[in-house]
Amino acid sequence: MRLLHTSDWHLGRAFHRVNMLGAQAEFIGHLVATVRERGVDAVVVSGDVYDRAVPPLAAVELFDDALHRLADLGVPTVMISGNHDSARRLGVGAGLIDRAGIHLRTEPAACGTPVVLQDAFGDVAFYGLPYLEPALVKDEFGVEKPGHEAVLAAAMDRVRADLATRARGTRSVVLAHAFVTGGEASDSERDITVGGVAAVPSGVFDGVDYAALGHLHGCQTITDRVRYSGSPLPYSFSEADHRKTMWLVDLDAEGTVTAERVDCPVPRALARVRGTLEELLADPGLVRHEEAWVEATLTDTVRPADPMARLTERFPHTLSLVFDPERAPDDPEVSYAKRLAGRSDQEIAEDFVAHVRGAGPDTDEQGVLRDAFDAVRADETVKEVAR
Repeated sequence: MRLLHTSDWHLGRAFHRVNMLGAQAEFIGHLVATVRERGVDAVVVSGDVYDRAVPPLAAVELFDDALHRLADLGVPTVMISGNHDSARRLGVGAGLIDRAGIHLRTEPAACGTPVVLQDAFGDVAFYGLPYLEPALVKDEFGVEKPGHEAVLAAAMDRVRADLATRARGTRSVVLAHAFVTGGEASDSERDITVGGVAAVPSGVFDGVDYAALGHLHGCQTITDRVRYSGSPLPYSFSEADHRKTMWLVDLDAEGTVTAERVDCPVPRALARVRGTLEELLADPGLVRHEEAWVEATLTDTVRPADPMARLTERFPHTLSLVFDPERAPDDPEVSYAKRLAGRSDQEIAEDFVAHVRGAGPDTDEQGVLRDAFDAVRADETVKEVAR
C-alpha cells in the first residue's frame, strides 16, 4: 500500500505579513496531483489542518475544496486534529464525510477504532490519535498524573489491544500529533510542554508498522518507522534551511517500510542575513538573496536611520528586522530579550524568584510553578476550543 504522509497545513496562517492562502492553495493542488500521478492508495494528514480553532472563512473554503478534490479521486484520506485545531469543529459532519472516503478522527475515545483499508495483501488498519491535551484527556485514559507520555502510552495500549484482535498479518499505521524525542523543533510550533516535559520517547509507538507524525515543522526521520512529514510551507525564518516535503511511503506485504521525500512547491526562498546595514547593502555575496523573503539582523552599535526603507531598496521582500548590536556579553546594554532567548517560562519564573528573594525556588516550589503554568496553558486551550 502506498501512502502519502503530510501534516501541519496551518490553513489561514500568514508568514509575517504575507498572506499564504495562495501558496496553501498551490500546495493542495500539488498534493492532489501527486496522489493522481504517483499511484497513492491512501493519504494521511497528521493534524494542524488549520492554524487556529476558529479559522477564517477563506481557510475553511480551501479545506472544503481539498476534501472535494481528494474525494473525487476515490483515494481514502485519514485525518486527525492537531493542537492548533478545534477537534470539535474539525470533526463536525465526520460521520457523513466518512461515506466519501474522508475519515476525520478527532475524538480521543475512538483512538482504538481504526479505519481499515485493503490492498492485494490484506488489511491495513489506520489508527487516528488526535492531539491529546493531557489535562483534558487524563480521565478518558485513566492516568493519574497528566503528561504527554502517559496519555499517549495509554492511547497506544488501546491501539495494540485492538490490533491483537485482528487477522494475522494485518498491517498498521498510526497517525499522531506529538513532540517525539529526537525531533528538532522550529520557532513556529506552539509550545505543548506539560510538567516541564514536551517530548515522548519514540518507543511509545512500538508494535505498529508506521507512525505518521505531525506537530514539528521540519521533515524528519526519528526511526525508519517513525517519521515527521513537516509543514508543506515555511511559517518562521527558523525554517530557512528546511526542505519542505511530504513522505511517499510504501508498506509491503510484511509491513516493511520504504519512504521517499516528495518536494512541495516553494513560493519564495527564505534567507537570514546578518551584519551592519552598510555591509548588507554592499556585500556582493548577497545577490542571491535579493528576491528572497529576508530576515535581516543588524549588528550596528548605533541604530541606523531608516534601516527598513534602505534594506528594501536592495531586498524588496524583507519581512523581519532584528537589532543585535555587537557588544561584550557583560555589557549592561545587552538586551533583556537576548538574555531570555531560549529559556522556558519555567526557567524565567525561577530566575525571577531568585532575583526577588536572593535564592531560587526549592523542589516543592518548582512543582507549584510548573503546575501553575500547566493550568494556565490548559485553561487557554479550553477557552480557545470553546470559542
